[in-house]
Amino acid sequence: MMVIRPIRAADFPVLYEMAVESGHGFTSLPVNDELLQRKIKRSEQSFRKAVSTPCDEGYLFVLEDTATGEICGTSAIEAAVGLDDAFYNYHLGKVVHTSRALGVYKTVDILTLCNDYTGATELCTLFLREHRREKNSGKMLSRFRFLFMAEFRERFSDRIIAEMRGVSDDNGNSPFWEWLQEHFFSVDFPTADYLTGIGQKVFIAELMPKYPIYVSLLSKEAQAVIGKVHEKTRPALQLLQSEGFSTTGYVDIFDAGPTVEAKLEHIRTARNSRRLQVRIAPVSGGQPYLVCNTDRENFRASWTHLHVAETATEVNLPAEFAEALQVSDGDWVRLARL
Repeated sequence: MMVIRPIRAADFPVLYEMAVESGHGFTSLPVNDELLQRKIKRSEQSFRKAVSTPCDEGYLFVLEDTATGEICGTSAIEAAVGLDDAFYNYHLGKVVHTSRALGVYKTVDILTLCNDYTGATELCTLFLREHRREKNSGKMLSRFRFLFMAEFRERFSDRIIAEMRGVSDDNGNSPFWEWLQEHFFSVDFPTADYLTGIGQKVFIAELMPKYPIYVSLLSKEAQAVIGKVHEKTRPALQLLQSEGFSTTGYVDIFDAGPTVEAKLEHIRTARNSRRLQVRIAPVSGGQPYLVCNTDRENFRASWTHLHVAETATEVNLPAEFAEALQVSDGDWVRLARL
């Protein structure tokens, strides 16, 4: 059975392996022992911490095959970005150049460096190992976070965002960054991306252009990838769009990948989720449901086929599934159609 749980210190070796496998452009999983160990420790502290409003908490989860103990993927939630370290984006806007005397009216696209997402909750670090990309595993690894946020509402912002990986090649070369590098920086994309991943962001404030960039001045290659996603990121983008996320003109400062956002109450899985009481009983057939327990520190989530009536206040769970979620008769779960 595939079960999602909070990460533990013992998971460090496999988290490091996944950081290597994730490749260039995956900023939130840098190949750095100290940083990854800090991420795990911070996550453990966040799950234990009493919280009334979102602050600097970070929740890191893993997907485990309970039959073999193999860790198959990871995903995370940052409760509120930009409170401890500046969170940068470019906003794609427009300016109008007009002259009545000359009969000229021209609209020009511009990129403006901003910190508009400060305080927003971020979905991040979604990675499913290639050999475990099976039915529903990717959906579960992404969507369970909406159940977690719905259950522990006070820990998260109303505004939920996700930065999507932008276009780069197998060697980590980004057409957008190549233009920035030529005119403003002396470091390549993998280096800049890595420095950001380990928290060394001061170079952004020091070297990023302070004034809006006219998009028409960028190279044709750089213009072509603004707001576009890496081919391996398309399924993740489509899943978020199906949940109600949309683009609003914000892109990553390194690879120009789009940022998508939604209000938590408008996210389909969170909005349609229900809290029901558990009854341990055999189940045959039914519809696929994503289910989680309501224990923050011992959080568990998985999926199975269930029968859930519109007006139900209880749900039957097979004994083996209930054991995997660490729930008993009379406990509560939160669930949503998968």
